[in-house]
Amino acid sequence: MLRRLVQQASIRRHISNSYYFNSHLSAPSSSSSSPSLVRKCCLSSSSSSSTQIPNSSFVEQLDDAKQTSPEASATISIDRSGLYNPPEHSHEPSSDSELVKHLKGIIKFRGGPISVAEYMEEVLTNPRAGFYINRDVFGAQGDFITSPEVSQMFGEMVGVWAMCLWEQMGQPSRVNLVELGPGRGTLMADLLRGASKIRKFTESLHVHLVECSPTLQKLQHQNLKCVDEDTATVSGLARTPISWHAALEQVPSGLPTIVIAHEFYDALPVHQFQRASRGWCEKMVDVAEDSTFRFVLSPQPTPATLYLAKRCKWAGTEEITKLDQIEVCPKAMELTQTIAERISSDGGGALIIDYGLNGMVSDSLQAIRKHKFVNILDDPGSADLSAYVDFASIRHSAEEVSGDVSVHGPITQSQFLGSLGINFRVEALLQNCTYEQAESLRTGYWRLVGEGEAPFWEGPDEEVPIGMGTRYLAMAIVNKKQGVPVPFR
Repeated sequence: MLRRLVQQASIRRHISNSYYFNSHLSAPSSSSSSPSLVRKCCLSSSSSSSTQIPNSSFVEQLDDAKQTSPEASATISIDRSGLYNPPEHSHEPSSDSELVKHLKGIIKFRGGPISVAEYMEEVLTNPRAGFYINRDVFGAQGDFITSPEVSQMFGEMVGVWAMCLWEQMGQPSRVNLVELGPGRGTLMADLLRGASKIRKFTESLHVHLVECSPTLQKLQHQNLKCVDEDTATVSGLARTPISWHAALEQVPSGLPTIVIAHEFYDALPVHQFQRASRGWCEKMVDVAEDSTFRFVLSPQPTPATLYLAKRCKWAGTEEITKLDQIEVCPKAMELTQTIAERISSDGGGALIIDYGLNGMVSDSLQAIRKHKFVNILDDPGSADLSAYVDFASIRHSAEEVSGDVSVHGPITQSQFLGSLGINFRVEALLQNCTYEQAESLRTGYWRLVGEGEAPFWEGPDEEVPIGMGTRYLAMAIVNKKQGVPVPFR
């Protein structure tokens, strides 16, 4: 009887040891989490580890007194003080999204607010919950409409510009055609479809799409009619090889390069500065007492102040004194320098089309959800964030890094498309189309080159086409050897 009791106690002790050991080793891992999320987990665990995990050994301590005689007591005393006792968990529902929790975790980990630029970057391109990463945000069913989605004529005119530059380069047999942020691939599809009759041009191209969203990469693959062959992925629209990259730096160098950046610069993160009694202070994002996000001013200079000083050197005193707020975009400066260096060494050019100003930008950051403006700090990750492009800053950044490139423009989108022949193109398309198609062509044409509300509209007032012709600007950066590009002459 005594032997049976001792065996049962030994079994219980073995089970207790196994449970305690496994309870520590089987904690859920987070190998797929971003570094910021990992840091957040480490922070929360380190603050409570001293109370949750005693300093004793992983193996429980037993009062295992030696038995000196068969008549020893059958009562076995087991000390379970070293067992892991998990803290009580709150099961109250939380309305915070994964991205909101992540942003609050960063602010808590830092012990203070983050810059508007970091907030913007996380909201748009966070690998797990960023606005652009896991959804299609373009078109009437999305959150906003871009020029390529308005009409096929936009991509066709950009294709005309690329072909003209290719001719100015001497019609090289191999060219890298790079698009930054290609969306659904609509612009590139219309470009290749329109240029497919110029076989010598399309046969020289290797298309490189710089895209970080897996969802959009799949859409681009589909819309470009791509076929995955043994050695390359080829577009069925013009038998042109297609490659995808996460950054421009990954595109192979050594060949003449044509870069297209349409509505790409406006999504790059901006730092905002506000004039205060103590000078220019950076605007930051913090968590308020009611757990919502709010704007605050930095108590002291931040690293981005160096870019503010650089931008102010390029501006006149009169321009600065008129502003109480200034936006600077370091990533736009750095991207422009990368483009200028590539064009300087390999030849080619870049076309930048976006909405913005040819001068310093004040407070332009905006959020758009389902085609409507919303609060920038409201439900981050559910709305697009964008800011006006500082075209003067692009010019200075390109000219500063290389004397072998020239910068042309900006000119309005209406001037750019008109000089390339969009008027003739719309007239040709109107010759062979139905009434509905003709109405769509007229509406698309007005949106691309018009200004304000379309005068011919007879539909619902809330759907009247608004022209982008003067709100959007076009600028070109080219190698000086190629002369002045069309249509900036």
